Amino acid sequence: MSDAVSKYLKQTPVGKRVEAASVVGDWPKLVGKEIAKVTDPLHVTRDGVLFVAVKTNSWMSELSLLEPELLKKINAKEGRAKVKKIHLRLMR
Repeated sequence: MSDAVSKYLKQTPVGKRVEAASVVGDWPKLVGKEIAKVTDPLHVTRDGVLFVAVKTNSWMSELSLLEPELLKKINAKEGRAKVKKIHLRLMR
């Protein structure tokens, strides 16, 4: 029964938000230790934008170039709501 409930929830708006939010918890595994050290994933919006805080401007530039590759890694997990864009902002 828990399998059926799990499948149902993944199809609901709430379930999709929970799956998208799992990106935050999985961040170090998705991007690797080096990038995880200089970033902090903040949240995923309903329309699939992942907000990430970055420690330096140089890393922001590097990550903006890596965005297509990062999106592929993030969206590779079957059943996870798709992240469409990564919005980078400088950490304060």
